[in-house]
Amino acid sequence: MDAIQTIAAGAGLAWASGMRLYAVMFAAGLMARYGWVALPGDLAVLTHPLVLGASGFMFAIEFFADKIPGVDSVWDALHTFIRIPAGAALAAAVSHSSSLRRVKTSRTSVRPMACSIATVVFATSTTCRNARAR
Repeated sequence: MDAIQTIAAGAGLAWASGMRLYAVMFAAGLMARYGWVALPGDLAVLTHPLVLGASGFMFAIEFFADKIPGVDSVWDALHTFIRIPAGAALAAAVSHSSSLRRVKTSRTSVRPMACSIATVVFATSTTCRNARAR
């Protein structure tokens, strides 16, 4: 991957984790485990069976929690403090690849971008959910 593709992958993971963190981790790890995609940087850990099992389990819990009124609001409130840092961590793991080292981009410069993306997506999702509930 070149620098632009790596930055795009990091931004995409940050965006998606703002919506459904566990689905992103599970899907990315599963696709990499079966060789459908090559994960950049330190994201190879997503292919570990324990990580796949935990993210798949949490994805199933999140899927059903999203269907129960009240539970979905509590779930989203708790995940305010999980999804945003996780999006930044996923993007930082992508940014650790060699293509970004050549352009002198460090993990610390990618984290604010990823936090901003995950925050905006999560806030938009929460706002739309609350507006629908009224």
